[in-house]
Amino acid sequence: MYQDVINEHFLNPRNVGEVSGAGARGTAASFVCGAVVRVTLKVDGDRRIVAAKFKAAGCSFLVAANSILTSAVLSKTTAEAAVLVQSPAVLDQLGSALADKQHCGSLAREAMLNAIRNYSDAARAEWAADDALICTCFGISEQRIENEILSGELRTVAEVTQVCKAGAGCGSCYKLIEDILDDYLRTRSYQSL
Repeated sequence: MYQDVINEHFLNPRNVGEVSGAGARGTAASFVCGAVVRVTLKVDGDRRIVAAKFKAAGCSFLVAANSILTSAVLSKTTAEAAVLVQSPAVLDQLGSALADKQHCGSLAREAMLNAIRNYSDAARAEWAADDALICTCFGISEQRIENEILSGELRTVAEVTQVCKAGAGCGSCYKLIEDILDDYLRTRSYQSL
């Protein structure tokens, strides 16, 4: 049964190619088998993935995994897609083959997550509002994170994520949240002197 799913997605892969006008690209390569995959995404103004395509040089399992992933993320926000692809369960329909080809499943997931992270980095760089955008997946600004840290006396990225979801998507904002926390903790230490 699992082999039928792999064959279906290998012989009739969904979303092969490159998205025209892609706003994000992600790649991943494997030293285990030499496989390479590139994912391109088009994201709308509401951070929804409206197109996802892939190109892969690798085995049938890698092609099937990318076919499944690109289909799974369509119409999802970048945050929803990031959470989805970080779970190995997204490829459960490939079944027992996953044990032997786990690195291929990881490779497909890594390329997709890299595309989402690259989108987030680009969106953050293009942000034109007065307040800095920190978490593009959930649209969380620097001011909101600072307010949450102050009001809840938060000390870790995990606490910030729990309170306002910043960092719960692709993770490209972890370092930025850590910097905000470090500034807060330094200021607080200085004030206590």
